[in-house]
Amino acid sequence: MSSSRIDYRALLSNPRIGIMLFLGFSSGLPLALSGGTLQAWLASSDVDIRIIGLFGLTGLPYVLKFIWAPFMDRFVPPWLGRRRGWMALSQIGMMVLLALMASQMQGEVGWVLAVAALAVAFMSATQDISIDAYRADTLRSDERGMGAAVSVAGYRIAMLVSGGLALVLADQIGWLNTYLIMAALMSLGLLSSLFGPEAELEQKPPATLQEAVIEPFREFMGRNCALLILLMIILYKLGDAFAGTLTTAFLIKGPGFSLTDIGVINKSTGLLATLLGGLWGGVMMMKLGLYRSLMVFGIFQAVTNLGFMFLSIAGKSYLGLITVVACENLAGGMGTAAFVALLIALCHHRYTATQFALLSSLAAIGRVFVGPAAGVMVDYSGWTWFFLMTFGLALPGLILLRYLRSSIIALDTNDGTEPLR
Repeated sequence: MSSSRIDYRALLSNPRIGIMLFLGFSSGLPLALSGGTLQAWLASSDVDIRIIGLFGLTGLPYVLKFIWAPFMDRFVPPWLGRRRGWMALSQIGMMVLLALMASQMQGEVGWVLAVAALAVAFMSATQDISIDAYRADTLRSDERGMGAAVSVAGYRIAMLVSGGLALVLADQIGWLNTYLIMAALMSLGLLSSLFGPEAELEQKPPATLQEAVIEPFREFMGRNCALLILLMIILYKLGDAFAGTLTTAFLIKGPGFSLTDIGVINKSTGLLATLLGGLWGGVMMMKLGLYRSLMVFGIFQAVTNLGFMFLSIAGKSYLGLITVVACENLAGGMGTAAFVALLIALCHHRYTATQFALLSSLAAIGRVFVGPAAGVMVDYSGWTWFFLMTFGLALPGLILLRYLRSSIIALDTNDGTEPLR
């Protein structure tokens, strides 16, 4: 893909790409409001730690969203079409539920707050299903990289707003007003759903719910190397997941950085580097194509894990911390942009909601389940060898990616409307 043929200004002003920033923001905003930010209110209200722990179960809808994704492929709301209709419905639901949560933050914790928080997570997961499907159905093959990058940028900005900024606001104007402001910010997503461009690549929905449940699996498994592609999705970010799951613990227990050091340097530098990495990754993808982007960014991700190994040897160094965190998050942002573009390219547009939900759930396996294994590895080998092993754990995914080279290259020209073979 020659850089001389790419009109970056026209691409960035493309409404199909521009809308992804606001939809990414809408997708990222509710996560902390039913998770970390809610836990901060519970802790500040002297709620028993066991009850706080139970509130962690509100995250279950994000793991189980593939269960009701076929329903959203099959049925079309009577307004705005199959994708934008579900997006708008879930966003209106979240605005109402966040306002309900705000009203419950004036006294003791009750079942209404717990149910509302769980319902927010359910609506948020539902929104994610519809946004992911809309993104896959809307972006053309040459727009996937930049569209994914812009979406990731919006998501990260929203995480900062509903996480760090919400805590600052709560300290100044109270939790009631803070959650009402967050509910109002969901209107950005609703406006995007109402006025966003139509999904040009969307196809006729499945004829029956049974077809919506069975055919996405049958269609995908009928492709060449289907099982190897699924395995590669699990392995591609495995090394990154192992390193990331204990990064904060390492910075405290290893070099001995303070919580302030970690909060200021790790979080702020990490956020900026992730945003830049995602956008840079989107630009590079237009030059490199999908396969070469996945390979180059994947190698970069693996190599940056070694930065933590060198930091464990060098000890407490602020310059080292800034450098390692910046490089690791830059690589992570680039890798995420390419990886999301891969998932988009793998979806058949008749079953986008179900297939994307399943593929993204597979991709989350490493992030969710590596924690216990990572702790055992550190206890057995120490931090230096642990981060060296995370580099090694990144290699199988890259080797498998190389084996699947021709299949991945074919995705660059696939518009998702015909079955892949």
